[in-house]
Amino acid sequence: MESIDNQKLKKILTVSKELFWKHGFKRITIEEICSEANVSKMTFYKHYKNKKELVEFIINNITDKAMKKYRKIMESDIPFPEKIKKSIDLKMEATKDISNEFINDYIRYADPETLALYQRKKHEAMYSILNDYIEAQKKGDIRKNINPKFILYFLNNLQNLVKDEQLEKLYDAPQDMIMELTNFFFYGILPR
Repeated sequence: MESIDNQKLKKILTVSKELFWKHGFKRITIEEICSEANVSKMTFYKHYKNKKELVEFIINNITDKAMKKYRKIMESDIPFPEKIKKSIDLKMEATKDISNEFINDYIRYADPETLALYQRKKHEAMYSILNDYIEAQKKGDIRKNINPKFILYFLNNLQNLVKDEQLEKLYDAPQDMIMELTNFFFYGILPR
């Protein structure tokens, strides 16, 4: 049976993620998190010294779990086009319910430390993906006439497009834009 302390910690994490996804993390206060999670501030501070530490924990946790799921997909025995489809589904799951406010706080207007965390996580993911695409290209699953470093460059620029306010206006929700970019990228590299 799970301890009450662990239950409270899980509640803090669940509520925090929901609030951050909906409103961004700059606007949300520790008081709001504690109130929604039905825990005391003392319980919060027992686990995290401040909101920034909580945000970093959640970002690390989410990206690490997503990369484990991605690795499992890429290491499976299914055909490469199915791996791409499952990767897109994973992206869809990861961006579900994400708000413009979260995008603004995390990508557009982040403080230097949060931006550094974002850049580090993005860099780790991009190079993992690049290595997978190099291997897929060797096997003939990606066109031979495309430079894998172009793929990395393009992926990085897709991330920059997420910051583009003009592009954002074309979509009803951030997830729609993210999925459009993801689909465009993935289905643009598969062999004909």
